[in-house]
Amino acid sequence: MSGYRIDTHHHIVPPAYAKWLAARGITAGGMPLPAWSQAGALAAMDELAVRTAVLSVSMPGVHLGDDDEARRMAREVNEYAAEQVKDRPDRFGLFATLTLPDVDGALAEAAYAFDVLGADGVVLLANSAGHYLGDRRFDPLMDELNRRAAVVFVHPSQLGAPPVEGIPPFLTDFLLDTTRAAVNLVHAEAPWRWPELKIVLSHGGGFVPYAAHRIAWTRTAAKPTPERVLEGLRSFWFDTALSTSPVALPSLRTFARPDRILFGTDWPYAPEHTVRHFAGAWSAWSDIDPGERAAVERGNAEAILPRLREQLM
Repeated sequence: MSGYRIDTHHHIVPPAYAKWLAARGITAGGMPLPAWSQAGALAAMDELAVRTAVLSVSMPGVHLGDDDEARRMAREVNEYAAEQVKDRPDRFGLFATLTLPDVDGALAEAAYAFDVLGADGVVLLANSAGHYLGDRRFDPLMDELNRRAAVVFVHPSQLGAPPVEGIPPFLTDFLLDTTRAAVNLVHAEAPWRWPELKIVLSHGGGFVPYAAHRIAWTRTAAKPTPERVLEGLRSFWFDTALSTSPVALPSLRTFARPDRILFGTDWPYAPEHTVRHFAGAWSAWSDIDPGERAAVERGNAEAILPRLREQLM
C-alpha cells in the first residue's frame, strides 16, 4: 500500500479543459492553471501518504455563460476523470462536475455521472453566476442529489465583485465565498430539507468555524434561531486543505463534529511547498490521539464514500 490517507480535495485539470480556459484567458482565482498527469498525481500522493484522492475540477467550473458549451465540457471532463478512476480505482475517486446555473443540464449530467460513470459524488461551486447554493432555483437538483444521498463537495468560486488590486481572489475571497454558501444553505433549511446530503465545505469551511457564533447571534431576523443556525452550520463536513495552521485547526476541531473533518490537500493548485507545509503541520500535531487522526485521515471519508472503503480493504 502506497499510503493510507484519503484526500477529498484533490483537483484534476484535464488537458482539453486547460486548453479551453487558456484560450479564454481564464485563471483559477488568480492562480495559473497547473499541469496534471496521472503520474504526477500518484507521485505527489505517495509523498503525502495519500492512498486515494477524490478528483474534482476546480473553479471556474464549466459554465462560462453558454449552456450547451457547459454541458459539452462537463461531459468531457467527467469522462476524462472517470478514465483515471477506471485505470486506478484504488488510487482515485471522482466528484463529478455539473453545469449550474443550468439546472436541467446539471440534472442530466448528475444522472450520467452516477449511473454510467460511477461517480462518488459531485462538486458544486459555492456560487454559480452569482447565485449561491441554497437558492430556490437550484431546488430540483438538490432534491435529486438528496434522493441519491449524494456527497456534495462545495468549492469556492469568484465573488461577484472585482478583486482588490494586489490581492488575488484565492487569498481571501475564496474563504468568504464558501462562508456565504454555508450560511445561505442554512437559511434555506438545507440540512433539514435535504437530510441525506453530505455537504463538504472546502478549506476548513472558510470562516465558518471561527465566525459561527457571530453569524448565529448577530442576525436580526427571528428565524432561524441562533441555536438552529449553529446546528445547521455544524451539520456540514469540513476538509483540512490549507487549514491545519496553529490558528485554524484548533478552531475547526472545536467547532466541527469529530466525524465530519476530512483530510484534504488542494493539490495541484496549491504550490508544492504550500501543500508540504500544511500536510507537515497536520502530521506534527501532538495533541491528536491516534483515533482522531485515523478518522480525519481516512475513517470519516470512508463513512461517506463507501466505494473507497471497499477499495481500501
